[in-house]
Amino acid sequence: MPPPPPSPTAVAPTPPASPTKPPLCPRQIAALVLNHPSSTLTAASARSLSTSLLATALPIPAPVANAVLKLLWHHAPRALLFFHALLCLPPSARELSSSTVDLALDLAARLRHPRQLTSSVLALFPRHGLAFTPRTFPILFERFAVSQRRPDLAVRLFLSLHRSHGVAQDLSLFNSLIDALVKSRHAGKAASLVRALDRRFPPDAVTYNILADGWCRVKDTSRALDILRQMVESGIAPTKATYNIILKGFFRSGQLQHAWDFFLQMKKRGINDESCKPDVVSYTTVLHGLGVAGQLDKARKVFGEMSKQGCPPSTATYNALIQVICKKGNVEDAAAVFDDMVAKGYVPNVVTYTVLIRGLCHAKKIDRAIKFLERMKSEGCEPDVQTHNVLIRYSFEEGEIEKALDLFERMSKGMECLPNQDTYNIIISAMFVRKRPEDMAVAARMVVDMVDRGYLPRRFMFNRVLNGLMLTGNQELSRELLRMQEKYARLRREIRL
Repeated sequence: MPPPPPSPTAVAPTPPASPTKPPLCPRQIAALVLNHPSSTLTAASARSLSTSLLATALPIPAPVANAVLKLLWHHAPRALLFFHALLCLPPSARELSSSTVDLALDLAARLRHPRQLTSSVLALFPRHGLAFTPRTFPILFERFAVSQRRPDLAVRLFLSLHRSHGVAQDLSLFNSLIDALVKSRHAGKAASLVRALDRRFPPDAVTYNILADGWCRVKDTSRALDILRQMVESGIAPTKATYNIILKGFFRSGQLQHAWDFFLQMKKRGINDESCKPDVVSYTTVLHGLGVAGQLDKARKVFGEMSKQGCPPSTATYNALIQVICKKGNVEDAAAVFDDMVAKGYVPNVVTYTVLIRGLCHAKKIDRAIKFLERMKSEGCEPDVQTHNVLIRYSFEEGEIEKALDLFERMSKGMECLPNQDTYNIIISAMFVRKRPEDMAVAARMVVDMVDRGYLPRRFMFNRVLNGLMLTGNQELSRELLRMQEKYARLRREIRL
């Protein structure tokens, strides 16, 4: 459990000003937090870190604080320790904004016991005279419904907002609740809630679009079309977003002919109705859907048609084309599209590089993929955790175990970006290829490390590692995992010898 937020008087002493020492950048502050002796969130550790911040990192304006929290995003305990250390600083040494508290709220909602953690963070808004933002409660709706798989908690929070936090329950906030429910694949529950509260919150175009998207997510396009009809019958004109949602839903459910026919209807009606005319999102959706289905020639034809129709491709369109060519075609063709994109003045983003790196790795051209990693860094495009996960996964598959573990080591020290739960799962799974005692020890250390960073391993993964340790005779690490199991009730023992 986190410590109670420090009182205004419980702050670290202000050291003498040091005008010759420039303030640290966000990455340097993140490294300082990662190297702090304790990651346990207690009042003592928060005060200790605040003392270190006072000595080296001042001042800390809100944009810098937000950047540090984002750099520490995949180590939530350390990120929250930094946040509580900020609260310990004198007001003159840091700026506390609503956006900073929103980030802390999002981090707290990801961890165990989210209701207690988030309550303590929410209390900081009135305590520091900060207003709730339009993102504050939608963050909780989504975390409760999606991350914690408790949509009932999201609904309960929404219904109690006025009583518990004095927040008006308007249509915008209601729509964010519905959006959280559909993202957690509870389209039916979302639709029932809209019907039950339609007098209090009359649905608008946004509400109907969210519901249509919810049914498309569960591949029920017939109900999505029903939402479109209800929308028209209610006197609300469908928007371009509505049509794009339905179009994507057809591709998502594998109804290629329906998707193509719907796209042709959009083009036909778009001659007289601008809201129906396909835009860059429509074309990108069609291109990607056709490519995933293996119809690369048709996808390329759609890509070539875009500019002629007065709809130039975006970076996202190029990303989709490169991705489907990597999956269904030749990676050299994808690299040629990448070169063409750059030649035409488009700036590749992290997604562009990552899909091409994945394609090169899949074609067993890992060395070339690593060169692209270096290229993206040199061009000021920071690789993210997905980029690194791709390289680690394929390095293991090619037997380059040391190379993969070296990449992970750089990540875990914050030299690149921090590892996420997928990173740990990739490494733990790879350790079972040889099943050597030292590999089982590495897998166990990964489990301990991921729990320390705020993640709980899946029960199957935890038991698999525990079984592997017992079978290879590593009693010391077995006991450590069993103690962890006692602490976190979700990790029930299922031993198979």
